[in-house]
Amino acid sequence: MAVIDTEKGLPVTDPCRREFQVRWADLDPNGHLRHTAYMDYAAQARVGFLNDCGFTLERFQKLRLGPVLFREDTRYLHEVRANERVSVTTELSGLSANDKHWRMRHRIFKAGGLLACVIDVQGAWLDLATRKIVPAPTELQDAMRKAPRTQDYSEFTPQKPAMTSD
Repeated sequence: MAVIDTEKGLPVTDPCRREFQVRWADLDPNGHLRHTAYMDYAAQARVGFLNDCGFTLERFQKLRLGPVLFREDTRYLHEVRANERVSVTTELSGLSANDKHWRMRHRIFKAGGLLACVIDVQGAWLDLATRKIVPAPTELQDAMRKAPRTQDYSEFTPQKPAMTSD
């Protein structure tokens, strides 16, 4: 069954797809998927993508490297309820020229292809010894460059948010 992106009316051609069934523990008091469960599904899909690229938790530990998020933006489009099956896609929406930072987009689809949620994340690679942001190892850079991309993919220059005082 082809999944259709209802935002663009185009088929989603993404091999980075994970399936989930909504559990009782994923619900809020209104009986629909709680907001943090959407992010949990996206995180699991992201980790699954990295695992598929050969970057398991054990490998990251040996490299003393890990992905870290700086930003997570979520748009809820349709309600997801108990026991529904959803699929979560992972696509790369941007890389920094220095190979330190990345952006990914997760789309959560209900059965039948209805787009329920879009999650955009921005992160980087953290050296776990120095606690500094570092370029990805060459093999990981190669895997990221081969990942499915969003139609609006672009190289970007990360910027620190402006600090404000009250």
